[in-house]
Amino acid sequence: MNQMTSRRAVVRVPSGPRSIEAIDVPVAEPGAAEIRVKIAAAAINPVDLGVAGGVFHRLGLVHQPDYTGLGWDFAGTVDAAGPGVELQVGTRVAGFIDGFDRDHGSHAEHLVVSAENVAVVPDGMDLVEAATVPLNTTAAAQLADLLGEASSEARRLLVTGAAGVVGAHVAVLAQDRGWQVTGMARAADEPFVRGLGVDFVTGLGQGWDAVVDAGALQEPALRAVRDGGRFIGVQPASRLPEERGIAVEVVFAHPDGALLAGLLARVATGELPARVHAVAPLDEAAGAYQAMAKGGVRGRIVLVP
Repeated sequence: MNQMTSRRAVVRVPSGPRSIEAIDVPVAEPGAAEIRVKIAAAAINPVDLGVAGGVFHRLGLVHQPDYTGLGWDFAGTVDAAGPGVELQVGTRVAGFIDGFDRDHGSHAEHLVVSAENVAVVPDGMDLVEAATVPLNTTAAAQLADLLGEASSEARRLLVTGAAGVVGAHVAVLAQDRGWQVTGMARAADEPFVRGLGVDFVTGLGQGWDAVVDAGALQEPALRAVRDGGRFIGVQPASRLPEERGIAVEVVFAHPDGALLAGLLARVATGELPARVHAVAPLDEAAGAYQAMAKGGVRGRIVLVP
């Protein structure tokens, strides 16, 4: 009997989107507390561009001998379950896998993951839409955790990249913690940003109590924080040094199925935005990555096997 195979997108010598190729590998079986997901949709994120471009290889964070798998976000159905798993085959789930040093990713037909790292997709939510949610909303929620509660002395928060996927979610979630949020984005994005219930600016300004740098502006955004304020970045490999008494933190999103379940529910009710920019076949991953790299994408490009 021939072993069933599964297609996945990988890079052997990472040098950008053109180095992406699709290969066939044997379908893996889930172990204890694991599930195998038949992928229905998988979003492309900026971190994926970094992996395909070799950014994390050059930082010494990837040591794969043959090829590196691509993709973090996914949504699909449980295809098989290992011992100790309560999720039933056929259950619709979403989640993400983290880390850089792996030969597999979500840009594939199948994926084996820990059952505790996924969440059940709410009834009525499209799986393509659900695939845009896990990494970005989880990162935003964990950014909000680092930010903490606002106080009477520190309430003014600037979110850079507020029209982006992570920034938009932070802008909403920070309001839950009492922050007076202002979103920074391009002028054309003002209606969307104000629709999140926040103020809007096109420039950094000065004197903010806190800045969440979802736009990855780095040093210029840090300079916009007042002395003794807070700065939270999104580039773990490029954490900025503290200065002027500013508390500097950086988020590295990690899977949390229970957290994701609540976030998916808020997306399903419209409390949190979910935007699909475009859909492309898995076998056209290289072209989809190129489109993402050109910029100007609002939402996510989603790969469909």
